[in-house]
Amino acid sequence: MSTEKPKVAFYWCSSCGGCEESIIDLAEDLLKVVEAVDIVFWPVALDFKKKDVEAMEDGSIAVGFINGAIRLSEQQEMVELLRRKCQLIVAHGSCSHLGGIPGLGNFWNKETIFNRAYHTTPSTDNPDGVVPLEKTVLEDGKELTLPRFYDTVYTLDQVIDVDYYLPGCAPPRDLIMNAILAILEGKLPPKGSVLSPNKSLCDDCDRNDSKPEKMLMTEIKRPWEILIDPEKCFLAQGIICMGPATRTGCGERCIIGNMPCRGCFGPTDQVYDQGAKFLSALASILDTNDEKEIEKLVDTIVDPAGTFYRFSLPSSILRRKRMEAIK
Repeated sequence: MSTEKPKVAFYWCSSCGGCEESIIDLAEDLLKVVEAVDIVFWPVALDFKKKDVEAMEDGSIAVGFINGAIRLSEQQEMVELLRRKCQLIVAHGSCSHLGGIPGLGNFWNKETIFNRAYHTTPSTDNPDGVVPLEKTVLEDGKELTLPRFYDTVYTLDQVIDVDYYLPGCAPPRDLIMNAILAILEGKLPPKGSVLSPNKSLCDDCDRNDSKPEKMLMTEIKRPWEILIDPEKCFLAQGIICMGPATRTGCGERCIIGNMPCRGCFGPTDQVYDQGAKFLSALASILDTNDEKEIEKLVDTIVDPAGTFYRFSLPSSILRRKRMEAIK
């Protein structure tokens, strides 16, 4: 019987790096992981090269944990390579699962993003108007190339087949460890499962008992505008909280810190579009039927699209802003 340890790969696409930190945050449990598996690719931590992965047999890696959305051609190339080499692919974190914060770039395109980044920001000092080019020919005729920057940000499963999803920004250590143990022990749920409880955050929230029998919002406040009661439901205080439309399993980290849920765990299996689900919930608790009053209330929500689709725009029904509508 083979005593070879299962091979594991980690890769970082378009994200902040927090999901890489979440592996380090396993602390002493990381030693258990290292003892149980053979990490054959983790370029952020160890000196592995693309050619090392290419040399491996297809399917020889037990599982690949991929974090980050797909924004560049290089990222697509790497995840397609890992898909061939890995038996299982886990979308690790909100960005690979839903599109995440990078996915908000779908309200613009490459042209408008580059114009802002390299021309119009207050701190930009670029008198020659230089922007990154995909190809540059040097004086000796040699070419330098950069990855192609896509107009659209994609979730991981919009590019390759994904077996499981670890939600969160970043996923908590208990979910990561449970996923690793389930893979090692062969006790995985059906393919396509999100590896956290399939119920809303409100079901687990300690502030549930403070909800009035009939929830009604007469005004909408941002967290910094009021002194937040640490025991009272955020919505009952007029603060947008994505809990009704968001899956639980995060350990209520934001709630414990007296901040409302932002929605990073995504929706439950019963919800197709997280932002639309929350809009429906919000509409049901606004304490007015007057059209002008409703419009006045809604106008107090700063950046509604970025609030309701903060983590989930690429995976939503909307996906992105229409290109012809971008100025």
